[in-house]
Amino acid sequence: MNSNTEHPLSPKQVIKALVNNKVMSKDQAIEIIGEKEKIRRRLEDARAKNGQSVPGSLKIANPVTIVDVIVARKMMRADKPELELDEDIIFQILAKQWEKPYKKIDPLSLDLNLVTTTIPKNFAMKHLLLPIAVFEGSLVVATSDPFNPMVIEDISRVAHMPVSIVVTAKTDIIRLINEFFGFKRSIAAAESMFSSPIVDLGNLEQYVRLQADDELPANDHHIVNAVNHLFNYAFEQRASDIHIEPKREVVLVRMRIDGVLHTVYRLPKKVHSAIVSRIKNLSRLDMAEKRRPQDGRIKTDKGDVEVEIRISTIPVGFGEKVVMRVMDPDILFQDLDKLGFSDNDLERYMQMVNRPNGMVLVCGPTGSGKSTTLYSTLRRISTPEVNVTTIEDPIEMIHEDFNQISVQPSVDITFASILRNILRQDPDIIMVGELRDLDTSRNAIQAALTGHLVLSTLHTNDAPSSVVRLLDIGIPSFLVQATLTGVISQRLVRKICPRCRESYEIETSELEKMGLDAGEGDKATLYRGKGCMKCRGTGYFGRTAILEVMPYSKALKGLTRPDADLDSIRKMALAEGMVTLRENAMRNLLSGMTTIEEVLRVTWEQE
Repeated sequence: MNSNTEHPLSPKQVIKALVNNKVMSKDQAIEIIGEKEKIRRRLEDARAKNGQSVPGSLKIANPVTIVDVIVARKMMRADKPELELDEDIIFQILAKQWEKPYKKIDPLSLDLNLVTTTIPKNFAMKHLLLPIAVFEGSLVVATSDPFNPMVIEDISRVAHMPVSIVVTAKTDIIRLINEFFGFKRSIAAAESMFSSPIVDLGNLEQYVRLQADDELPANDHHIVNAVNHLFNYAFEQRASDIHIEPKREVVLVRMRIDGVLHTVYRLPKKVHSAIVSRIKNLSRLDMAEKRRPQDGRIKTDKGDVEVEIRISTIPVGFGEKVVMRVMDPDILFQDLDKLGFSDNDLERYMQMVNRPNGMVLVCGPTGSGKSTTLYSTLRRISTPEVNVTTIEDPIEMIHEDFNQISVQPSVDITFASILRNILRQDPDIIMVGELRDLDTSRNAIQAALTGHLVLSTLHTNDAPSSVVRLLDIGIPSFLVQATLTGVISQRLVRKICPRCRESYEIETSELEKMGLDAGEGDKATLYRGKGCMKCRGTGYFGRTAILEVMPYSKALKGLTRPDADLDSIRKMALAEGMVTLRENAMRNLLSGMTTIEEVLRVTWEQE
């Protein structure tokens, strides 16, 4: 590049490219130019604080650029105001301007050996370069700054092949370098300790071989790094669960993201015991016990927020399987207005839970968001003037405003036994994790009868079914009539990814064949996700609840008899204005929040 020519990553060139491609308006450009020095200083101070700019320790060529400034400004796109002008779109436009291909890298498609052995980590981090593939005899290298020909020549000479450049966002380059040279190198190093032929009484490999069960110690730094990375990667990917599943020759690491499991890593079987031991050590489980299921929990940090991780181990065919449930307070404690209630349903629900006594039930299958609804409700109605007590199995998330009791059947601390004694604790609001049996249900009813508000869950398909279920459990109809205040039923649907959302038209007759009523007209406009890297190709990003709210009215009490008919109860609830799960799902479908497939998946039982 000619020394007189302005660098393509200069503020002037970057802003010009963004304005020309209409993702940034001229007004926004003027704002950025006016604020860039202030934002740059703030970012540089933050990096210095984190040790990234200390003289003598600089390992990464990461000066604050105009792209960093624009991303930090968090402005919305001029062409699509609902989307943020983020790093990905900026580098896509710059790549087009530079006539270079843009690549959003999928970590699952990368080869460990190629990434970590082609160039050293220090070199990769210093120049922000990442080898990602060999294609047609050329080494494909991803970078955020393709204007360094001397470095490209060095890589070509080391790799003994020509180099072709693709442009990738800088943050992705840094993250992937850390991931591959950190986590995957740690796994490779740990694995090698079992098979290295070196005999040295002073090295760690010999120490490991002296262990009785031929395992790496749980505090080995490679294993510590690997487990730490698993947690951080799960937080980054918004995973709700991490599964570590031993197979005959490998260990699968799978993460549940938006309700769907994704295989993230395939690890060598040799490191399985060490990883499990490390997790057990962190959660204070018995590391020597491998035959019985165990439960524990870990508290850690996710940014500035404390996150609890619930641990469950169980023996399976090829070893111990570990499932880690990420209990994120940002998920469990939400604003009720944002959970998915329509305005009318939220008003009816708040009338139920603002009463001083009675019982409110939240129904739905496992994984339908019942805990989130209950915790969010408790936080909404909890004040310093009331005593909130919860009985859970186990405690999902510790919250200092609640008095939380964990069920422990081994010492006869059960839902029923706690409920029998809890009234001496002067509670105002009681949350019971689940009405599992007659004894628990009787005691919950008794608490509601004696002037307390009781919230609990029940496994039924819809709200009207809960009345019949209580009668089936063995609760007399007059007690149901005296205590039940209302019921809500819920499901979770995946939301369409905003990055790749597209509209299409469908004949309303086709929707009717599926049992979906799209209203009047011959055609309906619906939406779907095409699939992108942001959503891992699924077309979905995040989830929302669809809810069915049924206040327990006088008319419904009149239908609650020992021989109660479910159809009669349902018809009466509908006549009184209950909006069904499917109708609320259709509202989300027609508004462009979710897809036909999700509506059919979660409301099939109402068809």
